[in-house]
Amino acid sequence: MGFSYNIGIQLVRFGLKCAAPFNQKIKSGVMGRQDTFKKLKKNIQPHDKTLWFHCASLGEYEQGLPVFKALRDHFKTHKIVLSFFSPSGYEIRKNSPIADVVVYLPLDTKANAKRFLNLVHPELTVFVKYDIWPNFLNELKHRKSRALLISASFRKSQLFFKFYGAPLRNALFAFEHIFTQNERSKELLKSIGYDSVTVAGDTRFDRVSSQLEQDNTLHFIETFKQNKCCVVAGSTWPEDETLFVNFINSEASKGVKFIIAPHNIKSSQIKNFQEQLKVESVLFSEKDSKKLENATVFIIDTIGILSKIYSYADIAYVGGAVGTTGLHNTLEPAVFGVPIIIGTHHSKFPEAQDMIDNGGMFSVSNQMAFDAVLNELIQNDGKRLISGSNNSNYIKKNRGAVTKILTFLGL
Repeated sequence: MGFSYNIGIQLVRFGLKCAAPFNQKIKSGVMGRQDTFKKLKKNIQPHDKTLWFHCASLGEYEQGLPVFKALRDHFKTHKIVLSFFSPSGYEIRKNSPIADVVVYLPLDTKANAKRFLNLVHPELTVFVKYDIWPNFLNELKHRKSRALLISASFRKSQLFFKFYGAPLRNALFAFEHIFTQNERSKELLKSIGYDSVTVAGDTRFDRVSSQLEQDNTLHFIETFKQNKCCVVAGSTWPEDETLFVNFINSEASKGVKFIIAPHNIKSSQIKNFQEQLKVESVLFSEKDSKKLENATVFIIDTIGILSKIYSYADIAYVGGAVGTTGLHNTLEPAVFGVPIIIGTHHSKFPEAQDMIDNGGMFSVSNQMAFDAVLNELIQNDGKRLISGSNNSNYIKKNRGAVTKILTFLGL
């Protein structure tokens, strides 16, 4: 392990402690990591058989969930440890039914890695995507413990493929097998001499497909929608909401219902959005005290129900690609067979370009383009249906990653 890497981790530890008093998210991570070993010691006994699942944050958890569920069902007598690096993942899924204990991953020092693995002693470890921690992985390799990396997605610009990225690059060889999302990632791994790799696809396709098997009924959405054309905008940021304010306040929006699910549900931000609207709006938190059917805009000031709400969409908009915050999950609405509109900053999301090429997704760069695309989809039933069908078929075509992973494990 590189000396500079370990020094860097110590500097990160110091920096996080200094920043914690001034940033609630950092503070949550620092405080949470102080409890990790205590929680493990309390919940995991030396004689327990265990599995360890690690995710950077919430997105990776959702990505790995279909695999986690399958392993949970198969290894019924094993205890499962689920770890997160980010507070945004831990805080939302700290009570996940998929695991017996959920913890923050300690910082990646040699001492932490040994202590963590002494307590967890996993028979199988599953990392998701590319949250690679060399000291933990090298300690797993030293103990000859099985480890897989699933839904891996690599780009040539990453440190793994730079001459100075040896610690991260070498850590990849701790994995018994890596399942990549695409052929490009496989070729990048082969370029550094890693050959135990399978292109399995993205487990998110399996994850979103399972949504179709659930009951997505939300009676309050039906009351609001009133069988009218409904545009659902998910995970929006202020720059996304500006596009909608201008469109909704125009004549073009007449007879259309809009559901806006902001990424940030702070009341001040939502109030600012409402004040700009010239039509009647209602909040989710007000749904039991106001007449939903009279409103044009329904603002979802809660979390956890967006995937169900997408089932009511005739047209979907997914936020994050107008600004630089990162495009949110476009597969969630795609599985319901609806056309999708996004911004232009989507280069790191290959599924977005695939759906654009397939004619199911539309990328807009400004208000004029947004208005034109949304107007056409509202007015042209045929185009709306064909575009949505293209997205549904794309999801169906790309399912199956979970089966490939389980087959490798002999399950």
